Amino acid sequence: MALPEHSGPHPEPPADLAQRSLPVVALDRSWTRIYRCALDPLYFGRGASNRWDAPAGEFGVLYAGGDAHCAFIETLGQTTGNVLVTPAALGERCLGQVTVTRPLRLADLTGPGLVRIGADARLTTGAHAVARRWSRALWEHPAAPDGIIFRARHDPSRIAVAIYDRAAAAVTATLGLSLGDPRQARLVADILNTYGFGL
Repeated sequence: MALPEHSGPHPEPPADLAQRSLPVVALDRSWTRIYRCALDPLYFGRGASNRWDAPAGEFGVLYAGGDAHCAFIETLGQTTGNVLVTPAALGERCLGQVTVTRPLRLADLTGPGLVRIGADARLTTGAHAVARRWSRALWEHPAAPDGIIFRARHDPSRIAVAIYDRAAAAVTATLGLSLGDPRQARLVADILNTYGFGL
């Protein structure tokens, strides 16, 4: 008996997703965000360019990491195989904190919840177009989650979050220091060493 193929594209959201129990976790914690210093750190993007973006701009999404290492590898380390970062790139980006005024209710894609909704780990590592359609389906779910918590593609030991703009009133962000600031040198050195990056 042939085994099902699991190496291809991730399946689309199941037709009965709205009837399934959504794995939701409520987290009252801060998140770390790397952003261009010239811009506002609190940004809910509506362009269809990142993994959990709305396919047609139906909602905005703010991305952040569970810690500085995650935020770095998911922004400045996005290009698989590239382990170089320029001092200019570090200087242009700031490290800020995203805080919440209430626990965020997040669709939990970090563990067994994936199976419950008809998904697997390819959803967090595969084609962005499919993930965007899942994001819209999760956004539309009757449970109305504030966003998604998932494992970082480039370092699955770390978690990241995609926060929907429906939770904008519960989220604030602090301006951070540039990654090129000498006060960030020890942290940046640790991050670069962890991932084998060179300048």
